Amino acid sequence: MGRKMLADGEIEKAVAAEEATGTQYDFDLFVIGAGSGGVRAARFSANHGAKVGICELPFHPISSEEIGGVGGTCVIRGCVPKKILVYGATYGGELEDARNYGWEINENVDFTWKKLLQKKTDEILRLNNIYKRLLSNAAVKLYEGEGRIVGPNEVEVRQIDGTKISYTAKHILIATGSRAQKPNIPGYELAITSDEALSLEEFPKRAVVLGGGYIAVEFASIWRGMGGTVDLFFRKELPLRGFDDEMRALVARNLEGRGVNLHPQTSLTQLTKTDEVIKVISSHGEEFMADVVLFATGRNPNTKRLNLEAVGVELDQAGAVKVDEYSRTNIPSIWAVGDATNRINLTPVALMEATCFANTVFGGKPTKADYSNVACAVFCIPPLAVVGLSEEEAVEKATGDILVFTSGFNPMKNTISGRQERSLMKLIVDEQTDKVIGASMCGPDAAEIMQGIAIALKCGATKAQFDSTVGIHPSSAEEFVTMRTVTRRIAYKAKPKTSL
Repeated sequence: MGRKMLADGEIEKAVAAEEATGTQYDFDLFVIGAGSGGVRAARFSANHGAKVGICELPFHPISSEEIGGVGGTCVIRGCVPKKILVYGATYGGELEDARNYGWEINENVDFTWKKLLQKKTDEILRLNNIYKRLLSNAAVKLYEGEGRIVGPNEVEVRQIDGTKISYTAKHILIATGSRAQKPNIPGYELAITSDEALSLEEFPKRAVVLGGGYIAVEFASIWRGMGGTVDLFFRKELPLRGFDDEMRALVARNLEGRGVNLHPQTSLTQLTKTDEVIKVISSHGEEFMADVVLFATGRNPNTKRLNLEAVGVELDQAGAVKVDEYSRTNIPSIWAVGDATNRINLTPVALMEATCFANTVFGGKPTKADYSNVACAVFCIPPLAVVGLSEEEAVEKATGDILVFTSGFNPMKNTISGRQERSLMKLIVDEQTDKVIGASMCGPDAAEIMQGIAIALKCGATKAQFDSTVGIHPSSAEEFVTMRTVTRRIAYKAKPKTSL
């Protein structure tokens, strides 16, 4: 994750030594990138008394090397607009389920993509302005333009009109995030990424999605929930590699149950334009016609145009900035947080790293980011949420027997609606300590429930403490405190049950 550059205790001495140099700079801190991590670091550093500057590219919903916007990926073309579309797509299934709850709904229920898209755009514009206001209220100076590092203490900003202005800073923070990438197959230019998928002018009635991660399954759920035909292609036997295998299998079943066509162990080999559609050739030689082809095949650290190699900042093979436990690079005055470092690429993690940075450099309280028990969610329909170790990870790291508790059921709401879609909850317990070391859930409200479970794991809760907690009835969440019977015991040094 990080590399050791300064021993514990030395970071205070290093920062103090820099404070004593007496050199005059334009800023105490200059941040390149005003996404979630950059804005948090700038504001919190300013609150500690630092004079802070920050630069960001001009706003646009679809990013490029020359456009971006204050708020960054999460706010403008990531988590927030995606969740808005997930909400919109969820209503499709809710309307179906409502009939058995007594709601008389006409057969023809119209969905207007452009109306939702405009509402989404209005919201990200509102948030973009809020982020600008947050910076202004913290007395952070915002510059619109592209930043690059030209020296250990100097940033050059190319403004909208092409002019370049340089600023000196005692500390420079890289917070440029990541960008979607496309696999280099014939016709790849015909495909879109998640950026464009959130701003399509027309709703795709036929969509092909390549990828098996978060973004792929989420957009498959979105477009299918809105009535489109969706074909999802991924290389493994199951989507969501790296998550708990049992949960992955349920996500796959739920996607199929909602009407998504799954193509496991299949990739795409060629895209060609024919009339007004795209012809897609799979690795098995099958042909598909699509209005839109989405490549959700990963993201790369956004560092290529920062001039880092020339300054001497070390990068890894993927182009991520190498940092130590305090987010400091090998150049003492240059730091980096968020996706640009390719640690845990989640917005809340970037916020945590940014907070730790501000406390370390300007708050007089050196703080390492804590990457244990970071909860996350995949907003497919229904969603998946996890915290701690998967069953496979627990077995790999075990020092004793592992106990697995599961509860699979048809949610109460479905018993009336008639929807055949099961939920699954799971706890992983270290038998020696009785500590709950992993939790996962696939089902309605999984993310909302898992946030509370994450607090329990962060506090080191035991299975006995879970069992002694009185549940809220009737709710799905109460299953987490009523799982009394061990589903399976995995003996120490046993291999994972599967490697799908």
